[in-house]
Amino acid sequence: MSDANDFLKPDSGAVMKHIDMYQGIINRMAGNSAECKKWAVTLVSAILVVVAKDGINQAAILAGIPIILFCFLDTYYLALEKQFRAAYNSFLNDLHNGVLTVDKLYKVITNGKLPRTFLEALLSLAVWPFYLGMLGLVALAKWLADNGLLSGCGNLVGIN
Repeated sequence: MSDANDFLKPDSGAVMKHIDMYQGIINRMAGNSAECKKWAVTLVSAILVVVAKDGINQAAILAGIPIILFCFLDTYYLALEKQFRAAYNSFLNDLHNGVLTVDKLYKVITNGKLPRTFLEALLSLAVWPFYLGMLGLVALAKWLADNGLLSGCGNLVGIN
Protein backbone atom coordinates (compact mmCIF):
# COMPACT_ATOMS: atom_id res chain seq x y z
CA MET A 1 0.00 0.00 0.00
CA SER A 2 1.40 3.39 -0.93
CA ASP A 3 1.77 6.26 1.48
CA ALA A 4 1.03 9.92 0.61
CA ASN A 5 4.72 10.63 1.15
CA ASP A 6 5.90 8.04 -1.39
CA PHE A 7 7.79 9.59 -4.27
CA LEU A 8 6.48 8.86 -7.74
CA LYS A 9 8.52 7.68 -10.69
CA PRO A 10 8.19 9.26 -14.16
CA ASP A 11 7.05 5.99 -15.73
CA SER A 12 4.12 5.58 -13.32
CA GLY A 13 0.74 5.14 -15.02
CA ALA A 14 -0.84 7.62 -12.62
CA VAL A 15 1.80 10.21 -13.47
CA MET A 16 1.17 9.72 -17.19
CA LYS A 17 -2.59 10.15 -16.70
CA HIS A 18 -1.98 13.32 -14.68
CA ILE A 19 0.25 14.71 -17.44
CA ASP A 20 -2.44 13.82 -20.01
CA MET A 21 -5.00 15.66 -17.87
CA TYR A 22 -2.89 18.84 -17.88
CA GLN A 23 -2.26 18.58 -21.62
CA GLY A 24 -5.98 18.16 -22.26
CA ILE A 25 -6.82 21.24 -20.21
CA ILE A 26 -4.14 23.32 -21.93
CA ASN A 27 -5.29 22.19 -25.37
CA ARG A 28 -8.91 23.02 -24.50
CA MET A 29 -7.97 26.54 -23.39
CA ALA A 30 -5.94 27.09 -26.59
CA GLY A 31 -8.86 25.81 -28.66
CA ASN A 32 -11.29 28.11 -26.86
CA SER A 33 -8.99 31.05 -27.53
CA ALA A 34 -8.90 30.23 -31.25
CA GLU A 35 -12.69 29.88 -31.31
CA CYS A 36 -13.03 33.36 -29.81
CA LYS A 37 -11.06 34.78 -32.71
CA LYS A 38 -13.14 32.84 -35.24
CA TRP A 39 -16.45 33.99 -33.76
CA ALA A 40 -15.26 37.59 -33.52
CA VAL A 41 -14.29 37.63 -37.20
CA THR A 42 -17.59 36.00 -38.18
CA LEU A 43 -19.81 38.39 -36.23
CA VAL A 44 -17.88 41.52 -37.19
CA SER A 45 -17.93 40.47 -40.84
CA ALA A 46 -21.69 39.93 -40.72
CA ILE A 47 -22.22 43.37 -39.20
CA LEU A 48 -19.98 45.02 -41.77
CA VAL A 49 -21.86 43.28 -44.59
CA VAL A 50 -25.05 44.89 -43.27
CA VAL A 51 -23.27 48.25 -43.28
CA ALA A 52 -22.11 47.79 -46.87
CA LYS A 53 -25.37 46.32 -48.15
CA ASP A 54 -27.99 48.43 -46.44
CA GLY A 55 -25.98 51.59 -45.85
CA ILE A 56 -26.69 51.56 -42.11
CA ASN A 57 -23.50 53.36 -41.14
CA GLN A 58 -24.29 53.41 -37.43
CA ALA A 59 -24.32 49.60 -37.40
CA ALA A 60 -20.53 49.67 -37.79
CA ILE A 61 -20.28 50.91 -34.21
CA LEU A 62 -22.14 47.78 -33.09
CA ALA A 63 -19.22 45.71 -34.42
CA GLY A 64 -17.16 47.02 -31.52
CA ILE A 65 -19.31 45.13 -29.02
CA PRO A 66 -18.38 41.58 -30.11
CA ILE A 67 -14.77 42.71 -30.61
CA ILE A 68 -14.51 43.89 -27.01
CA LEU A 69 -16.43 40.93 -25.56
CA PHE A 70 -14.45 38.32 -27.47
CA CYS A 71 -11.22 40.14 -26.66
CA PHE A 72 -11.89 39.76 -22.94
CA LEU A 73 -13.07 36.16 -23.31
CA ASP A 74 -10.02 35.28 -25.42
CA THR A 75 -7.76 36.97 -22.86
CA TYR A 76 -9.43 34.98 -20.07
CA TYR A 77 -8.78 31.69 -21.87
CA LEU A 78 -5.20 32.68 -22.61
CA ALA A 79 -4.65 33.62 -18.94
CA LEU A 80 -6.06 30.27 -17.82
CA GLU A 81 -3.86 28.50 -20.34
CA LYS A 82 -0.79 30.30 -18.96
CA GLN A 83 -1.72 29.34 -15.41
CA PHE A 84 -2.23 25.70 -16.34
CA ARG A 85 1.08 25.68 -18.23
CA ALA A 86 2.83 27.00 -15.12
CA ALA A 87 1.15 24.32 -12.97
CA TYR A 88 2.11 21.66 -15.55
CA ASN A 89 5.73 22.83 -15.53
CA SER A 90 5.78 22.86 -11.73
CA PHE A 91 4.44 19.30 -11.69
CA LEU A 92 7.12 18.18 -14.17
CA ASN A 93 9.86 19.94 -12.18
CA ASP A 94 8.77 18.12 -9.02
CA LEU A 95 8.69 14.86 -10.96
CA HIS A 96 12.18 15.30 -12.42
CA ASN A 97 13.62 16.49 -9.10
CA GLY A 98 12.28 13.35 -7.41
CA VAL A 99 10.03 15.19 -4.95
CA LEU A 100 6.62 14.41 -6.47
CA THR A 101 4.38 12.64 -3.97
CA VAL A 102 1.10 10.79 -4.39
CA ASP A 103 -0.88 13.56 -2.67
CA LYS A 104 -0.07 15.93 -5.57
CA LEU A 105 -1.68 13.66 -8.14
CA TYR A 106 -4.97 14.68 -9.76
CA LYS A 107 -4.89 18.12 -8.18
CA VAL A 108 -4.75 21.05 -10.53
CA ILE A 109 -3.01 23.73 -8.52
CA THR A 110 -2.51 27.17 -10.07
CA ASN A 111 -0.79 30.16 -8.53
CA GLY A 112 -4.11 31.97 -7.92
CA LYS A 113 -2.94 35.20 -9.55
CA LEU A 114 -5.53 35.29 -12.34
CA PRO A 115 -5.92 39.11 -12.44
CA ARG A 116 -2.18 39.55 -13.01
CA THR A 117 -2.05 36.74 -15.56
CA PHE A 118 -5.14 38.24 -17.26
CA LEU A 119 -3.36 41.58 -17.64
CA GLU A 120 -0.24 39.87 -19.00
CA ALA A 121 -2.38 37.93 -21.48
CA LEU A 122 -4.23 41.09 -22.54
CA LEU A 123 -0.91 42.74 -23.34
CA SER A 124 0.46 39.71 -25.19
CA LEU A 125 0.97 39.62 -28.93
CA ALA A 126 -1.64 36.87 -29.20
CA VAL A 127 -4.45 39.24 -28.22
CA TRP A 128 -4.12 42.98 -28.62
CA PRO A 129 -2.82 43.19 -32.23
CA PHE A 130 -5.67 40.99 -33.46
CA TYR A 131 -8.50 42.82 -31.71
CA LEU A 132 -7.00 46.28 -32.11
CA GLY A 133 -6.60 45.52 -35.81
CA MET A 134 -10.25 44.51 -36.00
CA LEU A 135 -11.28 47.75 -34.27
CA GLY A 136 -9.16 49.63 -36.79
CA LEU A 137 -10.87 47.88 -39.69
CA VAL A 138 -14.29 48.66 -38.24
CA ALA A 139 -13.29 52.31 -37.83
CA LEU A 140 -12.11 52.32 -41.45
CA ALA A 141 -15.38 50.76 -42.63
CA LYS A 142 -17.35 53.35 -40.64
CA TRP A 143 -15.29 56.17 -42.15
CA LEU A 144 -15.73 54.76 -45.66
CA ALA A 145 -19.47 54.38 -45.11
CA ASP A 146 -19.81 57.91 -43.68
CA ASN A 147 -18.00 59.32 -46.73
CA GLY A 148 -20.14 57.38 -49.21
CA LEU A 149 -17.27 55.21 -50.37
CA LEU A 150 -19.05 51.95 -49.53
CA SER A 151 -22.20 52.61 -51.56
CA GLY A 152 -22.62 49.86 -54.10
CA CYS A 153 -20.11 47.55 -52.41
CA GLY A 154 -22.90 45.08 -51.74
CA ASN A 155 -22.92 44.33 -55.46
CA LEU A 156 -19.19 43.60 -55.37
CA VAL A 157 -19.60 40.83 -52.80
CA GLY A 158 -22.70 39.38 -54.44
CA ILE A 159 -25.39 40.62 -52.08
CA ASN A 160 -28.44 42.51 -53.20
